[in-house]
Amino acid sequence: MAFSIKRTNSTHPDFVELVRRLDAELSEINGNDDAFYAQFNKIDKINHVVLIYDDETPIACGAIKQFSNTAMEVKRMFTLANYRGKGAASMLLQELENWTKELNYEKCVLETSKRQPDALALYRKNGYQIIANYGQYIGVENSVCFEKFIA
Repeated sequence: MAFSIKRTNSTHPDFVELVRRLDAELSEINGNDDAFYAQFNKIDKINHVVLIYDDETPIACGAIKQFSNTAMEVKRMFTLANYRGKGAASMLLQELENWTKELNYEKCVLETSKRQPDALALYRKNGYQIIANYGQYIGVENSVCFEKFIA
């Protein structure tokens, strides 16, 4: 499949809709833990968003935001279920890494859930290494944090 990439920000309506679908899926996956995670997933101040399209249809999204002076945090990664396993998520992650490098950051960090085996596999496949849980995820049993140096 030939997908196209668009860089934008968190006000783009396609991003807002994909995040709504992501949040609904995460609510089911996380159950009682959903409120804890939701507080860290606001999109109102995200300036670096990537959308993946199949023709005119938005099928995947992801974002980066500053984590530290040397790192960007990957946020709001989502691919529509019927497009999973077709390369869109890896393409998306690569574009987020490219943007991170263009912005002169050294690495990407991220957090995902142990309840999301596809996400864990995606990050490992793309060269991310598990690190100690950081920030608000310290001591959270369900969280897995990763990093990848891209410089």
